Amino acid sequence: MGQALVRCAAHFPDLRVVAAVERADHPDLGQDVGTLAGLRALGVGMAGTVDSAAVADVWIDFSDHRAVPTHAGLAAQYQKRMVIGTTGLDRVETQAVEAAARQTGIVWSPNMSLGVNLLVELVRQAAGALGLDYDIEIVEAHHKHKKDAPSGTALFLAKGAAAGRKQDLDAVACYGREGITGERPRGQIGIHALRAGSIVGDHTVALASDTEIIELTHRAVSRDAFAMGALRAAMWVAARPAGMYGMKDVLGLKEG
Repeated sequence: MGQALVRCAAHFPDLRVVAAVERADHPDLGQDVGTLAGLRALGVGMAGTVDSAAVADVWIDFSDHRAVPTHAGLAAQYQKRMVIGTTGLDRVETQAVEAAARQTGIVWSPNMSLGVNLLVELVRQAAGALGLDYDIEIVEAHHKHKKDAPSGTALFLAKGAAAGRKQDLDAVACYGREGITGERPRGQIGIHALRAGSIVGDHTVALASDTEIIELTHRAVSRDAFAMGALRAAMWVAARPAGMYGMKDVLGLKEG
């Protein structure tokens, strides 16, 4: 994702890559990030400490969930705006990001793709319009190296569906099935994860009644889709006040 961000930043004349950070033992430390991304040299060496990013106006984080609270705290300390695309944060880590957002502007989304965020809104509207007579099942597929399951995007879609039907997702979610499960409860939202090969990210939401099935699908064919969305979010949040924002804010989407 770091390389994708560097490559895609070239499409935005108002953006300039001024810093890049990796873990302290990464073998590419010191190398030019433009060269690493397959571009011309940018004069920006890969650094091993987050403090080196203090020269930037906005930080974009696609790292490990355990590192995000530290990054968000430093962004707040340095008064840097932040875009977070990292998933898998637990409750304590989430609270740390929320605390940082009280001091600086943060855009946080489980998926930075513009298409996925539009899909979430379509799912919310469809679930609300069709109601409990339509069963909802969500299937996501990712590459075999992904560490968390289900994906943050699948949960994002599930939350959208639950919001459309005014449900508490924790009360109706079913994460896969095994054994003698009995009949499917009315109003349940099923969430299933596949891990195989080099799949970038596929998500399908099925809304099924006894007479028809509606499927809404998003398929990412390149990680550049996430990078382009994150960069657009960075431009949007640069002049925003402190607060927690989502891609719905970036896209100007309003709930009906």
